[in-house]
Amino acid sequence: MAVKIRLQRHGKKNFAFFHIVVADSRSPRDGRFIEQIGSYNPNTNPATIVINDERALAWLNVGAQPTPTAKRILSYEGILLAKHLQGGVKKGALTQEQADAKLAAWKSEKAAKVSAKKEGLRKDAAAAQKAAAEAEAKVNQERAEAIAKRKAEAEEAARAAAEAAAAEKAAQEAAAAEAEAENTEA
Repeated sequence: MAVKIRLQRHGKKNFAFFHIVVADSRSPRDGRFIEQIGSYNPNTNPATIVINDERALAWLNVGAQPTPTAKRILSYEGILLAKHLQGGVKKGALTQEQADAKLAAWKSEKAAKVSAKKEGLRKDAAAAQKAAAEAEAKVNQERAEAIAKRKAEAEEAARAAAEAAAAEKAAQEAAAAEAEAENTEA
């Protein structure tokens, strides 16, 4: 029986997550499996991978073949490196302590890279939010200036209209006074 380490799709349309399972290669993708050894969620940034390292390594040691995607995930988590180092220990090229030290150093370096990526994403998001707030403040200031300009123009127009009305009223009064003066002379 050919045993594969592969992904089993779950979730909904356009929002899938995967279980990492050990299954017979003849069973359907989402069908029967022998053991679930982890999960993979590509919807987060960076992707969330939870895997039982010991069980995955045990299945690799007994001959389970990972699919290409599962192989990338196992490599990303350092499980294939652990298998490689175990082979060196079996051959006598390394001691178990040296192999454990190499694996621990690799994992700490990997964790540093992941935390640096998360920090970079957080800083980028904060910078984008700050830029958006500055742009919004600029737009609000421009709107306030435009409103103040329109208000000043409206006040100027009202003042001019009031002056024109007052001048017209004065002209009418002057004309009325002239007409009355002519009537009294005649």
